[in-house]
Amino acid sequence: MEAKVYNRDGKEVSKVSLPEKIFGLKWNADLVHQVVTAMQGNARGPVAHTKDRSAVRGGGKKPWKQKGTGRARHGSRRSPIWVGGGITHGPAKERDYTRKINKKMKTAALFTVLSRKYRDGELIFLDDLSFSKPKTKDASDMLAKIGKAVGHNQVAYKTGKRVLLSTPAIEVNTDRYFRNLKSVLVKPAIEINPVDAMSYRFLVIVDPEKSLATLVGQSVKSKK
Repeated sequence: MEAKVYNRDGKEVSKVSLPEKIFGLKWNADLVHQVVTAMQGNARGPVAHTKDRSAVRGGGKKPWKQKGTGRARHGSRRSPIWVGGGITHGPAKERDYTRKINKKMKTAALFTVLSRKYRDGELIFLDDLSFSKPKTKDASDMLAKIGKAVGHNQVAYKTGKRVLLSTPAIEVNTDRYFRNLKSVLVKPAIEINPVDAMSYRFLVIVDPEKSLATLVGQSVKSKK
């Protein structure tokens, strides 16, 4: 398996050999769905919270005496049937959404998504990413050139989640170039996960040799 490698001007400069175990897997929708939903649940924080009758304020005194008033009997204003009373069976912030994800499953789901993007032509390899000055216009022009070279003008669209830019390591300057492009997310190869890979249409991998070495390392770790 081989793929073309482009430069910042959208010109093909070389080719890279792709590992079959990373980019040659069959699509497994059940695996990807299980891992993605579990990761989204793990990132979810409990927000909705209501108070039941034991937590709501007030209601220490009986509203009126039990008999002789002609009205229904009540013991507390904190009752759920009263306005301002407690909530029955409402959501509580103690709810836990986390689910366990095995390392092998997470790695297999990531490689499955990468294989799908490779087959769909949504995987782009870039030899280098260096600018003289951190200008958003230069970064935007580069995406337009690359998109034209691969036949996908959507790469340069400024709305939606378009490009997940993977770098070999954490690069502060690269993040500055694309900071103002809301459609682009910059992440080092070691931090690529199935959720981001599924959320963004195109995956641009910078310096394929180093980035692929990182992915191969993840594959080895998942087998241990």
